[in-house]
Amino acid sequence: MRFQLLGPLSITDGRDTVVLPPSKPTALLAALLVRPGSIVSTDRLRGAVWGEDQPSTAKAALQSCVLRLRRLFAKYGIEDQAVVAVAGGYRIDADAGTLDLLHFRRLVERASTGDPGSELYELRAALALWQGPLLANVPSELLHRDEVPRLAEERLRVLERVVDIELEHGRCREALVDLWEVTRVYPAHERFAEQLMTALYRLGRQTEALAEYRRVKEQLRDRLGVDPRAGLRRLELAMLRGEDLGPDDSGARPLLPAGATLGTTAASTLGTSTGATTVTAGAVPDRTARPRPERSAGTARASARTSAAPSAVSPLPTVPGFTGREDEVGALVRLLTRGEADGGRAPVAVLSGAPGIGKSALALHVAHLVADRHPGGSALVQLTHPDGTPRTAEEAAAELRRTLPDGPRTGPALLVLDDVVHPDQVRPLLTAHAGAAALVTSRTGLAALVATHGGTVHRLGALAPDESRALLTTALGHERIASEPAAARRLADACGQHPLALRIAAARLLTRPRLRLADYADWLARDPAGRLSLSDDPRTSVPQRLDEALGRLSPALAEAHLRLAACPFEPLTAERAAAVLDVPAEAAELTLERLLDAGFLEEGLPGAFRPLALLRAHARRTADALAGPPPAPPRPPLPAALR
Repeated sequence: MRFQLLGPLSITDGRDTVVLPPSKPTALLAALLVRPGSIVSTDRLRGAVWGEDQPSTAKAALQSCVLRLRRLFAKYGIEDQAVVAVAGGYRIDADAGTLDLLHFRRLVERASTGDPGSELYELRAALALWQGPLLANVPSELLHRDEVPRLAEERLRVLERVVDIELEHGRCREALVDLWEVTRVYPAHERFAEQLMTALYRLGRQTEALAEYRRVKEQLRDRLGVDPRAGLRRLELAMLRGEDLGPDDSGARPLLPAGATLGTTAASTLGTSTGATTVTAGAVPDRTARPRPERSAGTARASARTSAAPSAVSPLPTVPGFTGREDEVGALVRLLTRGEADGGRAPVAVLSGAPGIGKSALALHVAHLVADRHPGGSALVQLTHPDGTPRTAEEAAAELRRTLPDGPRTGPALLVLDDVVHPDQVRPLLTAHAGAAALVTSRTGLAALVATHGGTVHRLGALAPDESRALLTTALGHERIASEPAAARRLADACGQHPLALRIAAARLLTRPRLRLADYADWLARDPAGRLSLSDDPRTSVPQRLDEALGRLSPALAEAHLRLAACPFEPLTAERAAAVLDVPAEAAELTLERLLDAGFLEEGLPGAFRPLALLRAHARRTADALAGPPPAPPRPPLPAALR
C-alpha cells in the first residue's frame, strides 16, 4: 500500500485508489506525512487538526484522533504502517515505496547526477506524480497555509529545471506545453514568464512573446505595485531589437540516456535486414508464418521516411484479418490525423473493455492506418508482465527510451501503451513524450488518467452478429461459412460474439477442415468457457485469460462477480444486486460500478448492467469448481448372494 500526498490525500495498492474523506483523522495523517520520519509535536498536530478552536481536553482528543487513524489503517489493511508515539509528539515512517512525496524527491535527487537526457526523463517522471490540488480533501487551515506552499515550491523548482533543459537543447515546442499552463496558474511568476517569452521568440512568434511581457507587467503592477525585474526588461529590449536569443526547434539537439548515441540506439532498435522478424520492445511476436502483406502507398511512404530518420523504430506487429469496429476505427483515425488536440496537447485515446475483447488489436490496426501521419516513429510498450502483474512506470520509461530514443524527428511519434493497470504507470510516459500521440489500452476506463491528461475513451463490447460473421468469414473463407450459415450463427453465439473466442474457434476449425461447423458449435456450446483454448499455445486460452482477469480483482470484488453472474435476472440493477449480495443498495451500486470499470459488466440504460455472455459462463464454471464436485450418491446394498 502507498500514500499519495501530491494531490488529494489517498491510499492506493497500485490498482485501486481510495481518496480519504475530509475528517480530523485525514488532517492528522496529512500533518504527519508532510514531515515523514520526523517527530511532529503535539502542539503542531492539534493546530493542524483543530486550528484555533481546540477542545478543552486537547491531549485526550488528540489521542482519540490517533486511535481513529489507526482504525482507518486497519480498515484498509495497512496496520504495518504505524503511527509511533514518541516523547513530545508522533511520527510516521515512510520511504519512496510507500509515500509519493519521497518518491518524487528520490527521482529529483537521482536526476541531478545524470546527463541532460537522463535528467529530463527522471524529472518528467517526478512531475507526473503530482495529481491535482495538494491536500484538496484535508480540512486544515494550518497545513494549507504553511505546508502546501512549501511543497508546491518543490514542484515549481523542478518544472523550471525541466523547461531550462528543453530550452538549452532547442526543444521550444515541448517547453510551450508546460509553460502555457503554468504561467496561467502563476500569472506573476517572472521566471516562467521569461521562459515562455524565450520559447515564443525563438519560434518566430515575436508578437506573442512581447504580448506575454505586457501581461506579466500588468499583473505585477496591479497586484504588487512593482515593475518587472531587470532581467525580464532586458529580455523585452533584446526582442524589440531582434537579437538572436538561441536555437529554435530546427536546431534541437537530441537528449539521449547516458552512454547512448544516435547510431548505436538506432541500430539496436532496427536490428538487421537479413529477413528475420524484428519486434518492437514489449511486443508479442507473431509466431504464425504467413506471407508479408502488401503495403499501402501511405504505409510505404511512412516506411521510407522512418528509415531515413535516425530515431526510427521497428514496425508495430500487424493484425492479420482485422474486421469490424468500423465506428471506433473511424473515430480514432480522425482523432490521430487532425493534428494537436484541443489545448495544444497531442491526442490521447483510451481503449477499454473486457479481457480479450480486441483492445490491442484495434489499437495496432489503427496505428498502422495512421502510420504515414506519424513519421517520427511508433512504439508498443506492454504495461504488464507475462504473469499479469503490472510493470512500474520506471520500467516502461526505460523501455520506451530504448525503443523510441529522443532526438530529431521528421514529425510526431505514436505510442501504443498496452494493458495498463493503473494511471500512474503511464502518466510519466505521456508527460515525458508530450508531443507524441498515444493509444492506451486497459481493462478499466482509466478515468483518473483522462481527468489529468485529457483524451477520448472508447469502451469496447461484444461484436455485433454481422461483425462476428465477417471475422469468421475472413478466417475460414466465404465458402465454408456460406455452406453452413445457421451453424456459423450458432458458433458465434457459443463464443458470445467475443473476438478472442471467435479467433480461437476459427483456428481450431482451420486445423480440422473436414469438421462441420454445426458439430463444432454443438460441442462448444456445452462448455464454451472451458473449451476455447489452443493446445499448442496455452496462453491463447479464454479460460486462462479470464482466470488472470479475475485474479486482478480484489477477493471481495471477485466473489461479488461470481455471485452476480449466477443471477438469472437481467438487467442487473442495484436493487437486484443488493438482494444477491445481501448488502445495502448503495454498496451494491458501488460494486456494480467497480465491476463495470474493470470490464466485467456492460451498461445499457443508466443503472442497468449485464455481464458478457462468455464472462457469465466462465463465472459459473469457476463457481462450480470452487464448490467442488457434488457428493457421490449412496451405493445400493449388495445382493445377499454376493455378500
